[in-house]
Amino acid sequence: MTILTSLLHSTNFQNPFLRTLIPSISLAYGIQAAVAVPCILAQSERFYDLSGSLTYLSCTALSLYLPTLRARVGAAALGAAKPAWPSFLAAVTGKGVAGGLNWRQVALSAAVSIWATRLGTYLFQRISADGHDSRFDSIRQSPPKFFGAFVAQATWVSLCLLPVLALNSLPASTFAALPALALTDIIGFLLYIGGLSFEVTADRQKNTWVQEKKQKKHEEDFLTRGLWSKSRHPNYFGESTLWTGIATVAGGVLLRNAGQVGMGLAGGLGGKALAIVMAGVSPAFTTFLVLKVSGVPLSENKYDKKYGDRKDYQEWKKNTPMFIPKL
Repeated sequence: MTILTSLLHSTNFQNPFLRTLIPSISLAYGIQAAVAVPCILAQSERFYDLSGSLTYLSCTALSLYLPTLRARVGAAALGAAKPAWPSFLAAVTGKGVAGGLNWRQVALSAAVSIWATRLGTYLFQRISADGHDSRFDSIRQSPPKFFGAFVAQATWVSLCLLPVLALNSLPASTFAALPALALTDIIGFLLYIGGLSFEVTADRQKNTWVQEKKQKKHEEDFLTRGLWSKSRHPNYFGESTLWTGIATVAGGVLLRNAGQVGMGLAGGLGGKALAIVMAGVSPAFTTFLVLKVSGVPLSENKYDKKYGDRKDYQEWKKNTPMFIPKL
Protein backbone atom coordinates (compact mmCIF):
# COMPACT_ATOMS: atom_id res chain seq x y z
CA MET A 1 0.00 0.00 0.00
CA THR A 2 1.47 3.34 -1.08
CA ILE A 3 1.61 6.43 1.14
CA LEU A 4 -1.08 8.08 -0.99
CA THR A 5 -3.37 5.08 -0.71
CA SER A 6 -2.80 4.92 3.04
CA LEU A 7 -3.64 8.59 3.47
CA LEU A 8 -6.79 8.27 1.36
CA HIS A 9 -7.84 5.18 3.31
CA SER A 10 -7.27 6.83 6.70
CA THR A 11 -9.43 9.82 5.72
CA ASN A 12 -12.16 7.83 4.00
CA PHE A 13 -14.88 8.97 6.39
CA GLN A 14 -18.46 7.87 5.99
CA ASN A 15 -19.50 11.49 5.47
CA PRO A 16 -18.34 12.62 1.96
CA PHE A 17 -18.15 16.22 3.18
CA LEU A 18 -15.57 15.32 5.83
CA ARG A 19 -13.56 13.19 3.38
CA THR A 20 -12.46 16.40 1.67
CA LEU A 21 -12.69 18.99 4.43
CA ILE A 22 -10.49 17.28 7.04
CA PRO A 23 -7.58 16.39 4.70
CA SER A 24 -7.65 19.92 3.26
CA ILE A 25 -7.33 21.48 6.71
CA SER A 26 -4.70 18.92 7.77
CA LEU A 27 -2.59 19.83 4.75
CA ALA A 28 -2.20 23.39 6.09
CA TYR A 29 -0.56 22.12 9.27
CA GLY A 30 1.56 19.62 7.33
CA ILE A 31 2.97 22.25 4.99
CA GLN A 32 3.67 24.71 7.78
CA ALA A 33 5.41 22.06 9.88
CA ALA A 34 7.58 21.09 6.91
CA VAL A 35 8.54 24.72 6.19
CA ALA A 36 9.16 25.44 9.88
CA VAL A 37 12.05 22.98 10.20
CA PRO A 38 14.54 24.60 7.78
CA CYS A 39 13.43 28.09 8.83
CA ILE A 40 14.10 27.30 12.49
CA LEU A 41 17.48 25.77 11.67
CA ALA A 42 18.44 28.82 9.60
CA GLN A 43 16.81 31.23 12.08
CA SER A 44 15.25 32.99 9.12
CA GLU A 45 11.70 34.21 8.54
CA ARG A 46 12.28 35.08 4.90
CA PHE A 47 9.91 32.39 3.58
CA TYR A 48 7.31 32.62 6.34
CA ASP A 49 4.75 34.78 4.53
CA LEU A 50 5.45 33.16 1.18
CA SER A 51 4.79 29.72 2.68
CA GLY A 52 1.48 31.04 3.99
CA SER A 53 0.37 31.99 0.49
CA LEU A 54 1.52 28.65 -0.91
CA THR A 55 -0.48 26.92 1.81
CA TYR A 56 -3.61 28.80 0.74
CA LEU A 57 -3.06 27.70 -2.85
CA SER A 58 -2.28 24.08 -1.95
CA CYS A 59 -5.24 23.58 0.39
CA THR A 60 -7.61 25.16 -2.14
CA ALA A 61 -6.32 22.91 -4.93
CA LEU A 62 -6.59 19.78 -2.78
CA SER A 63 -10.19 20.57 -1.83
CA LEU A 64 -11.08 20.87 -5.52
CA TYR A 65 -9.33 17.75 -6.75
CA LEU A 66 -9.44 15.30 -3.82
CA PRO A 67 -12.83 13.72 -4.73
CA THR A 68 -11.59 13.01 -8.24
CA LEU A 69 -8.25 11.75 -6.91
CA ARG A 70 -10.09 9.28 -4.67
CA ALA A 71 -12.19 8.11 -7.61
CA ARG A 72 -9.12 7.64 -9.84
CA VAL A 73 -7.21 5.69 -7.18
CA GLY A 74 -10.26 3.52 -6.56
CA ALA A 75 -10.73 2.88 -10.26
CA ALA A 76 -7.07 1.96 -10.66
CA ALA A 77 -7.35 -0.55 -7.81
CA LEU A 78 -10.28 -2.19 -9.57
CA GLY A 79 -8.65 -2.07 -12.98
CA ALA A 80 -11.42 0.18 -14.28
CA ALA A 81 -11.19 3.29 -16.43
CA LYS A 82 -10.12 6.36 -14.45
CA PRO A 83 -12.51 9.33 -14.43
CA ALA A 84 -11.24 12.51 -16.07
CA TRP A 85 -10.01 15.44 -14.00
CA PRO A 86 -12.70 18.15 -13.65
CA SER A 87 -12.57 21.04 -16.10
CA PHE A 88 -12.55 24.62 -14.83
CA LEU A 89 -13.78 25.93 -18.17
CA ALA A 90 -16.66 23.49 -18.30
CA ALA A 91 -17.71 24.47 -14.78
CA VAL A 92 -17.74 28.18 -15.62
CA THR A 93 -19.56 27.76 -18.94
CA GLY A 94 -22.11 25.39 -17.46
CA LYS A 95 -21.09 22.53 -19.75
CA GLY A 96 -19.59 20.38 -17.03
CA VAL A 97 -20.44 16.71 -16.76
CA ALA A 98 -22.30 15.21 -13.82
CA GLY A 99 -19.99 14.97 -10.84
CA GLY A 100 -17.85 17.87 -12.03
CA LEU A 101 -17.18 21.21 -10.40
CA ASN A 102 -19.70 24.00 -9.90
CA TRP A 103 -18.89 27.52 -11.08
CA ARG A 104 -19.04 28.84 -7.50
CA GLN A 105 -16.29 26.44 -6.45
CA VAL A 106 -14.10 27.54 -9.34
CA ALA A 107 -14.83 31.25 -8.87
CA LEU A 108 -14.18 31.30 -5.10
CA SER A 109 -11.05 29.17 -5.48
CA ALA A 110 -9.80 31.60 -8.13
CA ALA A 111 -10.66 34.54 -5.88
CA VAL A 112 -8.59 33.12 -3.03
CA SER A 113 -5.74 32.23 -5.39
CA ILE A 114 -5.59 35.77 -6.78
CA TRP A 115 -5.54 37.26 -3.28
CA ALA A 116 -2.95 34.78 -1.94
CA THR A 117 -0.64 35.18 -4.94
CA ARG A 118 -0.74 38.98 -4.73
CA LEU A 119 -0.20 39.07 -0.98
CA GLY A 120 2.55 36.46 -0.99
CA THR A 121 4.44 38.20 -3.78
CA TYR A 122 4.08 41.60 -2.12
CA LEU A 123 5.29 40.39 1.28
CA PHE A 124 8.16 38.35 -0.16
CA GLN A 125 9.39 41.34 -2.16
CA ARG A 126 9.17 43.46 0.98
CA ILE A 127 11.17 41.12 3.20
CA SER A 128 13.70 40.55 0.42
CA ALA A 129 14.26 44.31 0.30
CA ASP A 130 14.25 44.86 4.07
CA GLY A 131 16.20 41.72 4.96
CA HIS A 132 14.14 40.91 8.06
CA ASP A 133 10.71 41.13 9.66
CA SER A 134 10.61 42.91 13.02
CA ARG A 135 7.72 40.70 14.17
CA PHE A 136 10.22 37.86 14.60
CA ASP A 137 12.97 39.73 16.43
CA SER A 138 11.98 38.31 19.82
CA ILE A 139 11.17 34.74 18.71
CA ARG A 140 13.57 33.97 15.86
CA GLN A 141 16.17 32.38 18.17
CA SER A 142 13.64 30.37 20.19
CA PRO A 143 12.67 27.17 18.32
CA PRO A 144 9.45 26.56 20.31
CA LYS A 145 8.23 30.14 19.84
CA PHE A 146 9.29 30.20 16.18
CA PHE A 147 7.50 26.90 15.54
CA GLY A 148 4.45 28.35 17.28
CA ALA A 149 4.37 31.09 14.65
CA PHE A 150 4.04 28.45 11.91
CA VAL A 151 1.28 26.65 13.83
CA ALA A 152 -0.49 30.00 14.17
CA GLN A 153 -0.16 30.58 10.44
CA ALA A 154 -1.65 27.15 9.69
CA THR A 155 -4.58 28.02 11.96
CA TRP A 156 -4.96 31.39 10.22
CA VAL A 157 -5.07 29.70 6.81
CA SER A 158 -7.55 27.07 8.00
CA LEU A 159 -10.00 29.54 9.54
CA CYS A 160 -9.85 32.10 6.74
CA LEU A 161 -10.14 29.45 4.06
CA LEU A 162 -12.90 27.48 5.80
CA PRO A 163 -15.82 28.88 3.72
CA VAL A 164 -14.06 27.92 0.50
CA LEU A 165 -12.94 24.52 1.78
CA ALA A 166 -16.49 23.82 3.00
CA LEU A 167 -17.97 24.80 -0.38
CA ASN A 168 -15.45 22.67 -2.26
CA SER A 169 -16.09 19.72 0.07
CA LEU A 170 -19.79 19.51 -0.81
CA PRO A 171 -20.72 16.54 -3.03
CA ALA A 172 -21.33 17.40 -6.66
CA SER A 173 -25.00 16.42 -6.32
CA THR A 174 -25.50 19.38 -3.95
CA PHE A 175 -25.16 21.97 -6.70
CA ALA A 176 -27.79 20.40 -8.96
CA ALA A 177 -30.45 21.61 -6.52
CA LEU A 178 -29.19 25.20 -6.47
CA PRO A 179 -30.26 28.10 -8.70
CA ALA A 180 -27.82 29.09 -11.42
CA LEU A 181 -27.30 32.47 -9.75
CA ALA A 182 -28.47 33.67 -6.33
CA LEU A 183 -28.55 37.10 -4.70
CA THR A 184 -25.85 36.01 -2.26
CA ASP A 185 -23.59 35.26 -5.25
CA ILE A 186 -24.00 38.77 -6.63
CA ILE A 187 -23.55 40.51 -3.27
CA GLY A 188 -20.61 38.30 -2.33
CA PHE A 189 -18.60 38.81 -5.48
CA LEU A 190 -19.27 42.55 -5.49
CA LEU A 191 -17.91 42.72 -1.94
CA TYR A 192 -14.88 40.66 -2.93
CA ILE A 193 -14.08 42.80 -5.96
CA GLY A 194 -14.59 46.02 -4.01
CA GLY A 195 -12.53 44.82 -1.05
CA LEU A 196 -9.66 43.53 -3.17
CA SER A 197 -9.60 46.74 -5.22
CA PHE A 198 -9.54 48.80 -2.04
CA GLU A 199 -6.69 46.76 -0.56
CA VAL A 200 -4.61 46.75 -3.75
CA THR A 201 -5.07 50.50 -4.27
CA ALA A 202 -4.14 51.26 -0.66
CA ASP A 203 -1.01 49.09 -0.83
CA ARG A 204 0.07 50.70 -4.11
CA GLN A 205 -0.45 54.20 -2.73
CA LYS A 206 1.60 53.30 0.34
CA ASN A 207 4.38 51.75 -1.75
CA THR A 208 4.49 54.78 -4.06
CA TRP A 209 4.64 57.08 -1.04
CA VAL A 210 7.53 55.10 0.47
CA GLN A 211 9.49 55.11 -2.80
CA GLU A 212 8.96 58.86 -3.22
CA LYS A 213 10.17 59.43 0.32
CA LYS A 214 13.33 57.44 -0.40
CA GLN A 215 13.83 59.58 -3.50
CA LYS A 216 13.34 62.69 -1.32
CA LYS A 217 10.33 63.84 -3.34
CA HIS A 218 8.54 64.68 -0.09
CA GLU A 219 9.32 64.96 3.61
CA GLU A 220 6.07 63.57 4.99
CA ASP A 221 6.35 61.23 7.98
CA PHE A 222 2.99 59.54 7.53
CA LEU A 223 0.66 59.06 4.59
CA THR A 224 -2.50 61.17 4.54
CA ARG A 225 -3.32 61.18 0.82
CA GLY A 226 -5.57 59.01 -1.36
CA LEU A 227 -7.45 56.28 0.46
CA TRP A 228 -5.34 57.03 3.52
CA SER A 229 -7.26 60.29 3.86
CA LYS A 230 -10.50 58.27 4.08
CA SER A 231 -9.31 55.64 6.55
CA ARG A 232 -6.18 55.25 8.65
CA HIS A 233 -6.03 51.59 7.63
CA PRO A 234 -7.72 51.23 4.22
CA ASN A 235 -5.73 48.11 3.35
CA TYR A 236 -7.11 46.27 6.39
CA PHE A 237 -10.63 47.44 5.61
CA GLY A 238 -10.28 46.00 2.12
CA GLU A 239 -8.97 42.75 3.56
CA SER A 240 -11.96 42.36 5.86
CA THR A 241 -14.39 43.26 3.09
CA LEU A 242 -13.10 40.75 0.55
CA TRP A 243 -13.32 37.88 3.05
CA THR A 244 -16.85 39.00 3.90
CA GLY A 245 -17.67 38.63 0.21
CA ILE A 246 -16.21 35.13 0.07
CA ALA A 247 -18.18 34.16 3.18
CA THR A 248 -21.39 35.55 1.68
CA VAL A 249 -21.15 33.37 -1.43
CA ALA A 250 -20.25 30.24 0.55
CA GLY A 251 -22.85 30.92 3.23
CA GLY A 252 -25.54 31.32 0.60
CA VAL A 253 -24.93 27.69 -0.42
CA LEU A 254 -24.28 26.16 3.01
CA LEU A 255 -27.49 27.64 4.47
CA ARG A 256 -29.73 26.19 1.77
CA ASN A 257 -31.36 22.81 2.28
CA ALA A 258 -29.17 21.31 -0.41
CA GLY A 259 -26.08 22.61 1.37
CA GLN A 260 -27.26 21.20 4.68
CA VAL A 261 -27.78 17.78 3.11
CA GLY A 262 -24.39 18.01 1.43
CA MET A 263 -22.73 18.56 4.81
CA GLY A 264 -24.54 15.53 6.21
CA LEU A 265 -26.82 17.59 8.43
CA ALA A 266 -30.53 17.28 9.04
CA GLY A 267 -31.08 21.03 8.82
CA GLY A 268 -32.90 22.86 11.58
CA LEU A 269 -31.44 25.58 13.77
CA GLY A 270 -28.34 23.56 14.63
CA GLY A 271 -27.44 22.96 11.00
CA LYS A 272 -28.11 26.57 10.04
CA ALA A 273 -25.99 27.81 12.95
CA LEU A 274 -23.10 25.55 11.94
CA ALA A 275 -23.31 26.83 8.37
CA ILE A 276 -23.20 30.44 9.59
CA VAL A 277 -20.17 29.67 11.78
CA MET A 278 -18.31 27.88 8.97
CA ALA A 279 -18.88 30.79 6.59
CA GLY A 280 -18.64 33.65 9.08
CA VAL A 281 -15.52 32.58 10.95
CA SER A 282 -13.36 33.77 8.06
CA PRO A 283 -14.25 37.50 8.01
CA ALA A 284 -14.75 37.49 11.79
CA PHE A 285 -11.29 36.07 12.44
CA THR A 286 -9.68 38.32 9.83
CA THR A 287 -11.30 41.43 11.28
CA PHE A 288 -10.34 40.40 14.82
CA LEU A 289 -6.70 39.94 13.78
CA VAL A 290 -6.37 43.27 12.03
CA LEU A 291 -8.26 45.24 14.69
CA LYS A 292 -7.04 43.61 17.88
CA VAL A 293 -3.83 41.65 17.23
CA SER A 294 -1.31 42.19 14.46
CA GLY A 295 -2.66 44.95 12.25
CA VAL A 296 -4.12 48.16 13.61
CA PRO A 297 -2.72 47.96 17.19
CA LEU A 298 0.90 47.55 16.07
CA SER A 299 0.63 50.35 13.52
CA GLU A 300 -1.26 52.75 15.79
CA ASN A 301 1.15 52.22 18.71
CA LYS A 302 4.16 52.69 16.44
CA TYR A 303 2.93 55.99 15.01
CA ASP A 304 1.55 57.25 18.33
CA LYS A 305 4.99 56.85 19.91
CA LYS A 306 6.69 58.65 17.02
CA TYR A 307 4.26 61.44 16.20
CA GLY A 308 1.68 61.49 18.99
CA ASP A 309 2.76 64.94 20.16
CA ARG A 310 2.51 66.53 16.72
CA LYS A 311 -0.53 68.64 15.91
CA ASP A 312 -0.76 67.56 12.25
CA TYR A 313 -0.78 63.91 13.31
CA GLN A 314 -3.42 64.56 15.94
CA GLU A 315 -5.60 66.37 13.37
CA TRP A 316 -5.29 63.53 10.84
CA LYS A 317 -6.11 60.96 13.50
CA LYS A 318 -9.06 63.00 14.75
CA ASN A 319 -10.56 63.61 11.29
CA THR A 320 -9.82 60.21 9.71
CA PRO A 321 -11.75 57.07 10.77
CA MET A 322 -9.58 54.23 12.01
CA PHE A 323 -11.18 51.47 9.91
CA ILE A 324 -14.41 52.09 7.99
CA PRO A 325 -13.70 54.84 5.41
CA LYS A 326 -15.55 58.12 5.47
CA LEU A 327 -17.41 59.23 2.34
